[in-house]
Amino acid sequence: MSDRQNDFSQGSIPGNIMKLALPMTAAQLVNVLYSVVDRIYLGHLPDSDHLALTGIGVAMPIITILMGFANLCGTGGAPLCSISRGEGDDQEAERILGNSFTLLLILGVLSTAFFLIWKKPILYLFGASDATFPYADGYMTIYLCGTLFVMISLGMNPFINAQGFGRVGMMTVLLGAAANIVLDPLFIFDFGLGLGVRGAALATILSQGLSAAWVLAFLMGKRAILRLKLSCLRLELGRVKRIVALGLSGFFVNLTNSLVQVVCNATLQLYGGDPYVGVMTIINSLREVFIMPVHGLTNGSQPVEGYNYGARKYERVRESIRFSVGITVVYSALFWVVAMAFPELLIRVFNDSPDIITIGVPALRIYFGMFLFMSLQLAGQGVFTGLGRSRQAVFFSLLRKAIINAPLTVLLPLWGMGTTGVFAAEAVSQLVGGLACFITMYFTVYRPLGRLADGQAPEAI
Repeated sequence: MSDRQNDFSQGSIPGNIMKLALPMTAAQLVNVLYSVVDRIYLGHLPDSDHLALTGIGVAMPIITILMGFANLCGTGGAPLCSISRGEGDDQEAERILGNSFTLLLILGVLSTAFFLIWKKPILYLFGASDATFPYADGYMTIYLCGTLFVMISLGMNPFINAQGFGRVGMMTVLLGAAANIVLDPLFIFDFGLGLGVRGAALATILSQGLSAAWVLAFLMGKRAILRLKLSCLRLELGRVKRIVALGLSGFFVNLTNSLVQVVCNATLQLYGGDPYVGVMTIINSLREVFIMPVHGLTNGSQPVEGYNYGARKYERVRESIRFSVGITVVYSALFWVVAMAFPELLIRVFNDSPDIITIGVPALRIYFGMFLFMSLQLAGQGVFTGLGRSRQAVFFSLLRKAIINAPLTVLLPLWGMGTTGVFAAEAVSQLVGGLACFITMYFTVYRPLGRLADGQAPEAI
């Protein structure tokens, strides 16, 4: 094993970050095609109007939870691998990799069994109606059968990126996304197999299976610096606690996203009906597309931050933070301009029903009104995760969605805002949660790192 390959303590900080961030950003963008392409096709499915699209929207919280379990292992283990590599302990890094994989398999089997057993009551709880349940049920039944493919692809790919192989990590999702784009129309429409929503789910899990095979082949191959070895798979309690503690941040991001999706769908179903749930499905799809580059940038900076932190190169950590925050804010500002200027064009990509357009244009502008501040939260939270500060990462994951957004989603409609209150709740949470996370990161991490860089006591952080 080569000890000093991909040494992030050397060379340009922007160069090191962009070497990882560009392919990871491309990979993140392509990754959303797994679900977003499904919704684009289903939004134009003949004879279903918006019902197929709405049915997928009802199923989205379950998919988000499954991705959360993948993040629990990926965002929990990968930063710890980077820190161990920076400290020169590659053997511990491989044990973290192996324990994360075993934990991923256990969670995948348990979550698949749970959702298959309780699927029907859960879908109705999550906002399904009698009209949309058949679409949601058909999609989820097949999707759940491929849960392990999804979780291995998403949960183990961060360990490839953590070793500095950004292009290989990008290929993980490029392979699967390309397969999904080809298989979707063949499986969904009548000129192929004509399976409708079930065809969309089948295309997705087959594509994720291809991605999972690619990930495992690389991590068990000779090119990897840290390899997936049988001797490292046995769980060790202390190591698992560290993985879970740090991974709870990524998990709670998905869990709270799922919670808010459920509350939004149920509230919109109560105050507006299926068309409003369909609009929220479109908005969530757009959010996934446009927020993925932010995730790519923050995830690309984490291995660099973690490695330099482990190597005690504190000024390089600070430079990494400045660069990643700056480029994240610039990108988010550009997206905000597009969302405010062309809302109807964005909605028509998914569905061109007059009712959906009428409802969707003002809703989209309200929902994304404070998007710039949400990017600050993602940047700040990425720093906490990259440096192994699990408590802060978990807290701010919960703050914006569970503590601010979900309650406001219920209260604002009750206070006379109706369906508008559901979309306004998101904007308020972006503003408050984003500022709180970023300001806390600045005063508890960035400034103390400056004192460490100047040679002051290590208790400064």
